[in-house]
Amino acid sequence: MPSILIIDDEAPLRMLVASALNTKGYTSLEAPNGNTGISLARTHLPELIICDVMMPDIDGFGVLETLRSDPITAGIPCILMTGRPDNAGMRQGMTMGADDYLPKPFSIHELLATVETRLKKQLIIKEQAEKKLADLRANITLALPHEFFTPLSGILGFSELLCGDVSQMSAAEIQEMGTAIFSSAKRLYRHIENFVIYAQIELLSNDPQKLESLRKNYRSNLDTVLRHSCAATAEQFGRAADLMLDLHGADVPVQDQYLQKIADELCNNAFKFSAAGQCVLVTSWAQDNLAGFSVQDQGHGMSPEHISNIGAYMQFERKFYEQQGSGLGLTIARRLTEIHGGTVKITSQLTLGTNVTISLPRIQSS
Repeated sequence: MPSILIIDDEAPLRMLVASALNTKGYTSLEAPNGNTGISLARTHLPELIICDVMMPDIDGFGVLETLRSDPITAGIPCILMTGRPDNAGMRQGMTMGADDYLPKPFSIHELLATVETRLKKQLIIKEQAEKKLADLRANITLALPHEFFTPLSGILGFSELLCGDVSQMSAAEIQEMGTAIFSSAKRLYRHIENFVIYAQIELLSNDPQKLESLRKNYRSNLDTVLRHSCAATAEQFGRAADLMLDLHGADVPVQDQYLQKIADELCNNAFKFSAAGQCVLVTSWAQDNLAGFSVQDQGHGMSPEHISNIGAYMQFERKFYEQQGSGLGLTIARRLTEIHGGTVKITSQLTLGTNVTISLPRIQSS
């Protein structure tokens, strides 16, 4: 059965709560003050913490703040007990990460109902996280070996030839092999970079303080970043003439490097999945409190099922289309947009192309 830590300086109430939980089969731990409770939480990692707000050494808010700032205990759900369930206190607790409130006085039935509800929600969250992790592992197993070993094989194969007798090779042949090695190395570098960025995004998305700082402390101009990023991508594909820009954007609260990454991935997909001579249109806009941009191509498009299943390391119709990439690009663009308070909309039709629209909070001109 789950273990539950009770933190309260009032021994009679603490013992009553422990007795009620033990009767239902839960394992209870008791702490007479906040500092002891923090220590027990770190040592035993209980499935749930019930903590009083009003305590002499460190109050419930201080306990909660300490637990949430420690990666080891940050994910443990916490119910605050308080004799003053005023709106200001409840807002403070919820802002700091409290999962529920138990106003004093409460009945044993209310206590057990609150505990059961919170543990059920935590179990659902855990199951969803485990399923997501299992899916991620499965997709990594399928996607990464191909995407890492294919360019690596090219690097090893051509470099092995160049390490041999090159006297019988022409300058053109040597240059061709060097170009192939460089191209494969860039492809491998991109896969590794995306893998690392995706892991960083997932860690960042679970840190509210860093997210808040990220959204407040940075500013980028949409048109400046888009003009540079999209033009560079078009040049990489040898399709500068296929790129059309219609830019009327504004400033957004995103780091240049993250905004450039979003644009790079969307433009890369647009050129990758459309043919030479087909237009890639990039449009930026600003309206009221929002600003954003869209990337539209005339490629083979995606079905509604493919759009709904977009995720890390997912690729579609590989047997019909040669796809170089782990499927992370669109997921990275989406996750970067979401952690900056924005949204992504994808519309697509098979054989007619895809349109991806990014919407972000707008920084108003001062």
